[in-house]
Amino acid sequence: MVRSMTPDRQSATAERPGGPLIVTEDEGLLDDLLRLCAAAGTEPEVVFGAPPRAPSWDGAPLVLVGVEAVDRVRGAARRKGVLLIGRDLDDSEVWRKAVGIGADHVLVLPDAENWLVDRIADIAEGAGEPALTVGVVGGRGGAGASTLACALAVTAARTGRRTMLIDGDPLGGGLDILLGAERTGGLRWPDLADSRGRVNSGALEESLPRLENLSVLSWDRGDSVLIPPQAMRSVLGAARRRGGVVVVDLPRRVDEPVAETLAQIDVGLLVVPAELRAIAAATRVAAAVSMVLKDLRIVARGPFASGLDDREIARMIGLPLAGELPPEPALAEALSGGAPPGSSGRGPLARFCTAFLGHALAGGGSVTV
Repeated sequence: MVRSMTPDRQSATAERPGGPLIVTEDEGLLDDLLRLCAAAGTEPEVVFGAPPRAPSWDGAPLVLVGVEAVDRVRGAARRKGVLLIGRDLDDSEVWRKAVGIGADHVLVLPDAENWLVDRIADIAEGAGEPALTVGVVGGRGGAGASTLACALAVTAARTGRRTMLIDGDPLGGGLDILLGAERTGGLRWPDLADSRGRVNSGALEESLPRLENLSVLSWDRGDSVLIPPQAMRSVLGAARRRGGVVVVDLPRRVDEPVAETLAQIDVGLLVVPAELRAIAAATRVAAAVSMVLKDLRIVARGPFASGLDDREIARMIGLPLAGELPPEPALAEALSGGAPPGSSGRGPLARFCTAFLGHALAGGGSVTV
């Protein structure tokens, strides 16, 4: 069980990754905390039965204080990242003790073990702010969702941001081909299908094909098209913890693995060609996706049929408008020549991606860019 003592969001200190500081006088609690640190892949500093030295207290990315050892840290400088660990859920004194040492949270073991392992692992990985995660889905087949997803990832990577592009559509043909990276070495989805629990974010990034700042998780040329929901949850969770920008190319159906993906996406873009049949199809896709993803926006793609424009398309589907993509004849020629979408930094597609990412990374709401 985890109880929050403060409303402030805590994150690991990326500049100072490492193990936590444990302060306790209880051998049984020490054994449990050492076990949890081992499960998180890190080695802590332990102070048993004595006050911690100031450099250890100030420099540790996370401090775990046993309830019985509160007096050992009383008077130490107030800091963030202090967790008070107890075993008795009914101990009313634990709250007074937590306030006395400025603890961020009170954790009761064994209920809070999973939460604590994740928190320690975040520290070990140097995890900071989670990635802005954008999902892109087509309103109908051939709407251009994969092209937009690649362009968003290429644009983010071009600015120097850590970026990961994830191909969530096993029947889409492979985003590595669209990027010209089909011969680049690294793991593909079938290699990660058995992933369970927590996947190390750094190891994931290092294992994937890379194009400068862009990591790509796509499909191989085999016939495997099934990724279990647990694997999708674990892999996408690791990608998000790495920070930067994550872009996911989504299929139009919503099955269990896709629902797991949608649950971790910050904002979705539904690409809708300006055709009545495409609008009808996109309305059904939007209804399914919106059951899980609450921030779904329309990207209207031209040329526009008579009587239609981007705002009218958004109104008909009943979703906010993210923007429009006018026709771009030069794009097809660039793609046929092997240039990844958005790589030139010019044209309507690149301009949309630059404006959208700038707005989204600044925390903008659902407004047109």
